[in-house]
This record gives sequence, C-alpha cells and structure tokens, in this order.
Amino acid sequence: MGGDRGVEAVIGGINHSLSRNNRLKFLIHGNQSQLYKKIKYFPKISSASSIIPCDSVVAMDEKPSTALRSGKNSSMWSSLNSLARGNAHIALSCGNTGALMAMSMMQLRKAPGVNRPAIAILWPSTNQRGFNIVLDAGADVKADSDDLLQYALMGAAYAKTGFSIKIPRIGLLNVGTDIHKGRNELHAASLLIADAQKTSESFEFVGYVEGGDLPSSKVDVIVTDGFTGNVALKTGEGTASLIKHFLKESFNKSLMSKLGSILSLSSLKELNKKIDPRNVNGGIFLGLNGVVIKSHGGADEIGVAAAINLAFQLEDTGFSQKLMTQFAKN
Repeated sequence: MGGDRGVEAVIGGINHSLSRNNRLKFLIHGNQSQLYKKIKYFPKISSASSIIPCDSVVAMDEKPSTALRSGKNSSMWSSLNSLARGNAHIALSCGNTGALMAMSMMQLRKAPGVNRPAIAILWPSTNQRGFNIVLDAGADVKADSDDLLQYALMGAAYAKTGFSIKIPRIGLLNVGTDIHKGRNELHAASLLIADAQKTSESFEFVGYVEGGDLPSSKVDVIVTDGFTGNVALKTGEGTASLIKHFLKESFNKSLMSKLGSILSLSSLKELNKKIDPRNVNGGIFLGLNGVVIKSHGGADEIGVAAAINLAFQLEDTGFSQKLMTQFAKN
C-alpha cells in the first residue's frame, strides 16, 4: 500500500508475474476495498491470492521510530508478520525503506553474529549474468571496518547461495585503487577482508574498486557504506533515464534520424532492456532471520514484477536455508 504508485502498480506487477509463472501464490496486505476493486479485473490474481485486511499505511516520509510506534495495524507490519509466523516465504514491499528495515529487525531479528543488516541490490553490468551485487544500498548510512567486513561476507554468501557463483570476486568501493587512497575505515576493512579470504577461501578479494567499476565485469560483489551505495544507486538510475532522454531526442531531430531509429529498433530495445533499472528492481535485506525484498518506491508494474521474480528465484533454490547455513560458516 505504501509505494509511490499505490495499489495499481502492485496489482499490475502481480498480474504480470502470474502471466509468466503460475507457481506463484500471494498474500496481499492492505485496504480490502481498494484491493478488491483492482483484483476483480484479473481472474488469475483472484485464484492465486488471499487478501489480508489492514487498516493503515506507513507513509513514505514517516520516521522509522514513528512507524514502529503507530504502524502495528499497517500493511507493512502485517506482511512481515506473515513471514515471521511462517505463513509466507518472502516479504516484499514498495514502501518506506527505513520503516521496513526497522519493522523487519523487530519481527525477524538479526541473524546470529550480524551487527548491521544491509540492502543488497543488483546493478546492471557487463558480467555474463548481466548484473553485479552492490551492498549496502541504504540500510544504514554508517559503516565501520567491521561492518564492511560483514557486508563482504554477506555479499559473498548471497552470490554463492542465490546465484551459484562458486568463488565470488569482492571489491571494496573507494575513491581510487591506490593503497593510500580513501578513509581509515576503508584501509582497515581491506585488511580484514583480505585476512578473511585467506581463512575461508570461499571468495576472492580483488581490493579497491572505483565508481566506474560498478557496471564492470572485474567483480561480482561491491561493498560500500549505505550512504555511498544509495547515492550511487540513485545516480545510476538518473543516468539511465538521461541516456533514454538523449536517445529519444536525437532520433526525433530529423526525418533521417527517425528512419535510423526504425532500422535500429531491435538494437534499441535490447539496449533499453539492459540499462532499464526496472529489470533488476529489488533489494534484499541481508542479515535477518527471514528474507525481505525492498522494491523501489517508484516502481511500476514492470519493476514490481521484477522484484517478485527475484523473490521466486531465491525461494525456488532454497535460498533462505542455504543463506542461514552460509552465515553460520562465516
């Protein structure tokens, strides 16, 4: 209920997902009358879902502390409660990120040994699978060297269990690759991650990487603090939109350019697919006793469907159980 585009985007995303995958089942939490008005037009949703009535909604600008105090009747709290009780396998929300993290930690608790949970997102890249894993993308703006080590271990576990990457390559985001660049926390974290690699041999630490490496094929996982990660995420989304705007503008300049756009239509569609953030929508909360996926607040039905697809892929491979086992090893 709490996303920027409201019920319509979520119901549209569910319908889009069901048209491709009839194994999905949904518990839809929210205002009953609003949901019924939309769902009645989609027979597939009616047969594959149940509505859990909720009286209130967590606003996008609501403080997490306020949401915790007054949001016990909200759709967000209710969806997480379904996960905590074992009635759902994964919880997914387009709502307020801070409130979602706070409620998730209260209901699911942090996994053993985890200090700060992190949001791991999929970033379009030139890797064979089409994306890199980046964390933290905004769960906590602060991160010391021990936190960054934990993010590296969680990112490696996510890559191994979620995407079958045998030896994930981990990079630490910095302002340069030289050993003397960056803050003291980064220097300390690089030493800790390098030592952890020697001990576990379950991942490869490639050292410092720069912003330009986010979409590169030299790494599988990029580790940073939540402030930097979130700024990078929003910058990437804005750049993708800018490229689309400039391409559209260029192809509309003249008759010849319009003809050129028609001739290159299939290539343009492929480019759009690769740089469209909606196709890799969905950040997973790592470090909790349960799997929560945060969809972008402004996601449309394509973006919501992508987050649903990610949730299904993870659960279909037994991700929850494998991740807990991997955390225990670390």
